Amino acid sequence: MALGALATAAKCRFFTVASWHLFMQSPMQTWLLRRAGAFSIYREGMDRAALNASIEILENATRPLVIFPEGIVSRTNDHLSPLMEGTSFIARSAAKKRAKNSPQSKVVVHPVAINYFFHGDIQATLQPVLDQIESRLSWRPQRDLNLIERINKLGKALLSLKEIEYLGQPQSGEIRERLERLIDSILAPLEKEWTAGKREANVIARVKKLRTAILPDMVAGEIDESERTRRWRQLADLYLAQQLDFYRPDYIRSRPTPERLLETVERFEEDLTDTVRIHRPMTARIEVGAAIEVSPERERGAADPVMQKLEENLRAMLRRNAEQLTKPIAAPQSMETAAPKVEAAS
Repeated sequence: MALGALATAAKCRFFTVASWHLFMQSPMQTWLLRRAGAFSIYREGMDRAALNASIEILENATRPLVIFPEGIVSRTNDHLSPLMEGTSFIARSAAKKRAKNSPQSKVVVHPVAINYFFHGDIQATLQPVLDQIESRLSWRPQRDLNLIERINKLGKALLSLKEIEYLGQPQSGEIRERLERLIDSILAPLEKEWTAGKREANVIARVKKLRTAILPDMVAGEIDESERTRRWRQLADLYLAQQLDFYRPDYIRSRPTPERLLETVERFEEDLTDTVRIHRPMTARIEVGAAIEVSPERERGAADPVMQKLEENLRAMLRRNAEQLTKPIAAPQSMETAAPKVEAAS
């Protein structure tokens, strides 16, 4: 929906590749997505129809095609998750067809960075949310701590609870090590069952590989109710592992901006309640990067130059926008001292 503003400014409508599950949540959402130029892709397998449609759009230069290359919602506003290879596959396949039919024409990829900026009072916004989460843990409100300390303390408590659930007791070590250990304790047994112990390069890819193995029989209705229940539990575990991977151990410590604080608390609330409230006022900055030309051919065995350039540019754009348009807050002595100053986005 944010890209609707870009489409208006560019005076050009887009096609957008969207996950199939978004079209199954409500008739109204399905209608809106289709009106916005979106079509579905089944992410847990090879959706040839969606891939062919995407390639045809680029081959015929009907409209620009929007792809979200991370493939997931991470709530990390200025941090880029690993990119899926589908972007270059679609672009290069279209480039091959265009080169055959019209040698002078090209296919290009424009990196598009979207940064969100919060313009409200971050302390007043987060205090009631933190109060409710702490109450849920049977704590008294920790208002004697400053905002950053309070969030860090709560994060450690939530991690310890999951360690007790899956590992039997809270673990020692740095937060990064504890997260990796917990994630591996969830994914390794599933990989032993479903992928003969083989694992992908990162957590998002590991989760996707497992979902691809677990889901088809569920979708086809070829399993009994007890097996369906067991697999739903496994899918819930995969979701937890993915959510744990989104917690960057140094995300707040390295740069405690209002957006990073807000994102972290929103993630706490979502992981505890499976719902999240909307915080306003919020604006978005959309930056379109220079075109990356896609060659019809790719050197075998080498890293994909399109994906390398795309990832490099997106990281730089997200980081630059965040650093230019917002500043880290200084931790006050307590939650009830003066609110931190927030620099508004231009």
